[in-house]
Amino acid sequence: MANQNKSIYLIPVMLCFFCMGFVDLVGIASNYVKEDLSLNDATANIFPSLVFFWFLIFSVPTGMLMNRIGRKQTVLLSLIVTVLSLILPLFGESFGLMLAAFSLLGIGNALMQTSINPLAMLIIGDKNLASTLTFGQFVKAIASFLAPYLAMWGATAAMPHFGLGWRVLFLVYFVVGALSAAILWATPIQEEKLEGRSSSLADCLRLLSRPIVLLSFFGIMCHVGIDVGTNTTAPKLLMERVGMTLNEAAFATSLYFIFRTIGALTGSFFLRVMRTRLFFIVSVVMMAIAMVLMFGGSTKALLYTAIALVGYGNSNIFSMAFSEALLSVPDKQNEVSGLMIMGLFGGTVFPLLMGLASDAVGQAGAVAVMAVGVVYLFTYIPRVKH
Repeated sequence: MANQNKSIYLIPVMLCFFCMGFVDLVGIASNYVKEDLSLNDATANIFPSLVFFWFLIFSVPTGMLMNRIGRKQTVLLSLIVTVLSLILPLFGESFGLMLAAFSLLGIGNALMQTSINPLAMLIIGDKNLASTLTFGQFVKAIASFLAPYLAMWGATAAMPHFGLGWRVLFLVYFVVGALSAAILWATPIQEEKLEGRSSSLADCLRLLSRPIVLLSFFGIMCHVGIDVGTNTTAPKLLMERVGMTLNEAAFATSLYFIFRTIGALTGSFFLRVMRTRLFFIVSVVMMAIAMVLMFGGSTKALLYTAIALVGYGNSNIFSMAFSEALLSVPDKQNEVSGLMIMGLFGGTVFPLLMGLASDAVGQAGAVAVMAVGVVYLFTYIPRVKH
C-alpha cells in the first residue's frame, strides 16, 4: 500500500463516504411520512430512531467481521444492504414498508460506518487521520444536504417523477449507491492478513473499561443525537414558530447540512494547523449558543442562525472523538471502530426522548434534550489530548 498512489485509492473510499450520507435522508423523509400518514411526533420519530437502533446491534459484530473478511469486503457488504434499502420505498410508502426500508438503511450504515474509517486509515496511515476522516465527513455531508432538495424537487414537481413524488430521492441515491459499489469492487486494495486469534464480543466490550474509549463512545452518542435531532426538529421549529409549510421549512434541514458541509471542509484544514482540543472547544461553544437560540428564538433569522451554528459546530465532533479513541488503542482498531460506531445508537435514544418532550411541551422540549448532549461534550474536552 505504501507504494500505491494513495489519492487514487481514496476516490472509491470517498464515494463510500458519500453513500454513508444517505442515512441522513431519514430526517426529511420522516417529516414527509408523518404528513402523508398523519402521524404524531412520537410515532414519526420512530423512523430515525429505528435507523440508529441497528448501530447498537451490528457495530461491534461488524468490527469482528472485518477481522475475518477484511475491511474492503465489509464496506462492499454495507453498500449492498444500503442499495437494497433504497429499493423498497420505490414500491410505496406504507408504514410497514418504510419501517423495513429504514431498518435496512440503518443496518447497511452500521456496517459502513464501522468499516469505512479503518479502510481509510489503511490507505492514509496514522498521520492526519482526524483531518482525513473530517474530509470524509465533508463528502458525506454533501449527500446529507442534497436529500431535502431532492425530496422538495419530487414533492413540488408539476408532474411527479415516475409517480414517486418526494420519494424520487430514493431512486437517485439507489443509482449512486450501485455505482459506488461497482467502483469499489473494481479497486484493488491490499490488506494485511490478521495474525493470531480474532477478538471475541467480550474482548471488544472489555475495551470500554478504558476511560478514553468509554467517554469517546458517549461523546459520539451525543454528537449523533444532536445531529439527528437537529435534522428532524429544525423544520418543526420553523413550522411551529414562524408558520411555514413543510415544503418551505424543509430548507432548514438543508441549511443545517450546508453548514455541516462547510464545517467539515474547513475543519479538515484547521485540524492540520491547530490543536484538536482548541478546535473541539470552539465547536462545542458554537453548539451551546445554538441551543440557546433554538430554545428561545421566535424569528426566522434567529432560528436560521441557530441551525447554521449547530451545523458548523457539530460537523467535526465525530471525527475528533473517533480519532482520539482509535489512536488510543492502535492494536485493536477494528474493535474500537465497532464500539465507536455503536455510539451512533444515540440517534435512537435522542429522537425518542425528543418526540416525547415535543409532544408534551412543544419543540422547546426537544431542544432541551439536545442541550443535555452539548453539556456532556463540554465535560469531554479534558480528554482531547491531540
